Amino acid sequence: MADEPAFTFLDPGDLVDGELSLAVVRRIAPDASKGWVAAYEFEMRVPGAGRPAGRLNFRAQEHPLLDLYRGHIGYGVEPDRRGRHYAERAVRLLLPFIRRHGFSAIWITCSPGNRPSRRTCERLGAVLVEVVELPDTEEMWARGDREKCRYRLDL
Repeated sequence: MADEPAFTFLDPGDLVDGELSLAVVRRIAPDASKGWVAAYEFEMRVPGAGRPAGRLNFRAQEHPLLDLYRGHIGYGVEPDRRGRHYAERAVRLLLPFIRRHGFSAIWITCSPGNRPSRRTCERLGAVLVEVVELPDTEEMWARGDREKCRYRLDL
């Protein structure tokens, strides 16, 4: 089997929405042995906060596990920063960058009981395609996850 071409990380440029900005804090190389694709990790930053308001991860290559369970986007907002739509705003800031990577649609997954994350997907215009059961071989199973909502966001 031929080696896959090397992934080229891109410069996202300035990603700012009012007081919210995204900053790349890590670029993660692909690791086929773990089913990992190239990814970017961003911090959600708000002036004067003293620490990140949250994190956002963009998995920048295609992989069947992303479509089914893991999603192309992952986000988390610090408890004291919730209710300001930072996750939604951060994803919106990232959409042009995601398009630059050749995507016309992405998958976002979350646990069925995670209403805030589900609401974020809905506010983004993502469509709930289905709720799937996780196989016990999936790494999230060990953390107690049993199902994932699969949202498709057309870009």
